[in-house]
Amino acid sequence: MKYTISALLAASLLASGSLHAAPQTFDFKDPKGVNSISFTLDAPLEQINGSGKGVSGTVTFDPENPSETTGTITITTESLTVTNDTMRDHMLGEGWLHADKHEEITFVAKSMSDVEETDKGITAMLTGDFTLKGTTKEITVPVTLTYLPDMLGARTNGQAEGDLLVIRSDFTINRSDYGIKPGQNTDKVAEEIELRLAIAGAAPDA
Repeated sequence: MKYTISALLAASLLASGSLHAAPQTFDFKDPKGVNSISFTLDAPLEQINGSGKGVSGTVTFDPENPSETTGTITITTESLTVTNDTMRDHMLGEGWLHADKHEEITFVAKSMSDVEETDKGITAMLTGDFTLKGTTKEITVPVTLTYLPDMLGARTNGQAEGDLLVIRSDFTINRSDYGIKPGQNTDKVAEEIELRLAIAGAAPDA
C-alpha cells in the first residue's frame, strides 16, 4: 500500500511538472483595455505621437523552450489616434492608411534568434511578417518576453487565476515600404515610424 501511494504521488508530481512545462497560449485581447501600442513620427517641422488600443491575438510560449514562440498580434487600424482630430481623419483616410479597406495591422511571429535570459526577462530577435495597409514585409525586431506564472489574479483583482506573458518591443519601420505616400510630405510626416509596445497576454487556469 505504501508503495502504491508513493507511486501515485510521484506520478502526480511528474504529471503536474509536465503540464507546467507545456507550451501555453496567451490571449492578448485585454478586457481592461490597458494593452496598446504607441508610435512616433519625428519630421523636421512636426512630431506626431499617437497610440492604438485595438490589440488582440494569441501567442504560444513555452518557458522552457522560448525560441519556439509563435503567434499573431493584431491592431485594428481604426483604433489608431493622435491628438489632432483633423490629422487623425487624414491618417485613417484613403490617402494614408485607408482604414476602411485595410482594417488590421498584424505581426505574425515566425522564428526567434539570439535568445538570452536576463534579469528583465527573455530577450531575443523576433522575425515575422508585418502587414500594414495591405503590404506584408518580413522584419526582425528586438523583443523582451517576461513570463509571470500565477500573476493573472493580481492583474484581474482575483477575478481569474493563471499566468501572464508580457511582450515589449521598440522598433522602426519605413512608411514608404508599405505604400504610405512614399517620399511625400516628409517635412511634416517622417518617413520612419517608431513603434513601441508593452502588452500582456493571459493564460487562465483551466
